[in-house]
Amino acid sequence: MSDSIDIETFWRRARAADPRLPEAQPEAWGFGATPQQADELLALVISGVKVGTASALWDYEQAGEPLPRVGELSILLDGADVPRAVIETVAVEVVPFDQVDEEHAFAEGEGDRTLAQWREVHERFWRLHSENPRGYEPDMPVVCERFHLLLPSDAATAPTR
Repeated sequence: MSDSIDIETFWRRARAADPRLPEAQPEAWGFGATPQQADELLALVISGVKVGTASALWDYEQAGEPLPRVGELSILLDGADVPRAVIETVAVEVVPFDQVDEEHAFAEGEGDRTLAQWREVHERFWRLHSENPRGYEPDMPVVCERFHLLLPSDAATAPTR
């Protein structure tokens, strides 16, 4: 496996591995706010444990970015910004932080997968890493996204012969 592959090459190889993928290269991004978080959360996705994520709606608004859409593809990056996987968004719902449910917390696959742990970790994350000046509020709008793994890392990062 190549340890250093650019996104364009990754997408070309991903399309060769799965010709149903569109020609247009999707957005590439990594989970979390640190390289360690990106690596840990990516590993959960690739292992099939993590099938959901949550983002602050206020961060999307602050950055002027559109919300994820059902059917949208994403290239997941590891902590070194190396592309490793392709996911497809299958559900998006905006709910207040204090109304995120146990099912979503479990889908995120982190820690003990309980709602209590989800709330603790995400409150801390948004207090420390929010991209917007409002940070965290108990009723802040949260973008709850579900996805499935289309292409694990090896299929698109394997060296060509």
